[in-house]
Amino acid sequence: MRYELVIFDNDGVLVDSEPIANTILAGYLTELGHPTSYEESVHDYMGSAVHRVHDLVEERTGQKLPTDFDATLHARVFAAFERELVAVDGAADLLGKLVADGVAYCVASSATHERIRVGHRKTGLDQWFEEEWIFSAEDVGQGKPSPDLFLLAAERMGVAPERCVVIEDSPLGVEAARAAGMDVYGFTSMMPAERLVGVTGYCSDLSQLPELLS
Repeated sequence: MRYELVIFDNDGVLVDSEPIANTILAGYLTELGHPTSYEESVHDYMGSAVHRVHDLVEERTGQKLPTDFDATLHARVFAAFERELVAVDGAADLLGKLVADGVAYCVASSATHERIRVGHRKTGLDQWFEEEWIFSAEDVGQGKPSPDLFLLAAERMGVAPERCVVIEDSPLGVEAARAAGMDVYGFTSMMPAERLVGVTGYCSDLSQLPELLS
């Protein structure tokens, strides 16, 4: 493999959480008087930290979301995760192959640490991650498209940005990876390839990655 570190986005790449989370987010925003379809939620918010939801709603409507919005949203999402969440097909096999090949990897997600860990525990992916291999937008104060999260992950993992490759499924994540000076492969299981502009390559199945990265 020509990279020293593989940095994974989490939601939609390792855990199949985006359909669940965006269904709940769209429903909650609609309930609060901000009509939002599932498709609009995916388009506007997929790959972003929750502060983007607050920012866009206030920008578009002049109204602030309730102070307990984050807590209520997370509670609803976590409850749904416990009922429904599964790993993305091939995720465990891919992580196992990276371990066998001696390739370092980590997660860098716009989600909170709690959300990442809930998802990993529910899907069994927690066995593949040490605590110090998990990075959240909480660690840098701002989510993607800022490159800060990916740069922090590279620094903490001891690898230069140009020796890293990012696996992303959102335009915001791709933008962040490119701004960090990293190669990035677009994962197209949910997001159309044409929205992932400027990637090094594409994959629609995680089983394709070892060959693409070698």
